Amino acid sequence: MKIAMLARNPNLYSHKRLVEAAEQRGHTLDILNTTRCTVNIASHRPTVMYRGETLKGYEAVIPRIGASITAYGLAVLRQFEMGGVWSLNESVAIGRSRDKLRSTQIMAKYGLGLPLTAYANDPKQAEQIIKAVNGPPVVIKLLEGTQGIGVVLAETLKGGASIIEAFRGANIAIMVQEFIKEAGGSDIRCLVVGGKVVAAMKRQGAEGEFRSNLHRGGSAQLIKITPEERSTAVRAAKVMGLNVCGVDLLRSNHGPVIMEVNSSPGLEGIENATGKDIAGQIIEFIEGNAKPGNTKTKGKG
Repeated sequence: MKIAMLARNPNLYSHKRLVEAAEQRGHTLDILNTTRCTVNIASHRPTVMYRGETLKGYEAVIPRIGASITAYGLAVLRQFEMGGVWSLNESVAIGRSRDKLRSTQIMAKYGLGLPLTAYANDPKQAEQIIKAVNGPPVVIKLLEGTQGIGVVLAETLKGGASIIEAFRGANIAIMVQEFIKEAGGSDIRCLVVGGKVVAAMKRQGAEGEFRSNLHRGGSAQLIKITPEERSTAVRAAKVMGLNVCGVDLLRSNHGPVIMEVNSSPGLEGIENATGKDIAGQIIEFIEGNAKPGNTKTKGKG
């Protein structure tokens, strides 16, 4: 099988592992720098150019699109889809997951556990939305962001209002969420592949840090999740339309709540914490599902 991966850094652990897993199974996996792909839009002839040549013969594409180039990356991915190439995660689903407000609205619609969340355009409503999520303290998030970037803990009403007013004054979209104190600065990352949780780890934030991201100095360890946590992660992946994703949960007093669904989860932390060959499981899923037209959106964008 000939597989393309849309990614800018071939040296990342996750990308090298996926190449290794594919080659071990006799496949060819080419890493294509997303920003160097050119979309050629012509009636009935959707093509992608790369370094002056038309890309041909790919049966599957693995999108590992960085958050900073989401719009461009999704345009390239849509072009692959419209050309009949099967995508591990489809463009529509990735677009949903990258917008924290949209993804929260979708999951709320299907009754998944979430922290109380509020969103408002008018900075004069800052104190009102803080109180709406039982704060302070509250967590203030940029609508787009990864690895804990753009996530702020506001511990007082006036402090939270000032942060909200500053973001909105700069025309930056944010949402405000309930702070789950009982989580103790830890969360659970569930790795879902093909509708199953194939691995889970507990991430603990560094001392004095409420964010548990490994990129922010957090640590990871193997954890046994409950049936309710497993079901929540699987349902989150399903309603978002993602075949592969990382679902981040907090253990609250009222059950598991979802903080985020990541459509390009890193593999290093969770493979090291669990000892599992997750890259191999992803390639195995591609082998069983990568067929022309075997998509939910049928390449319609």
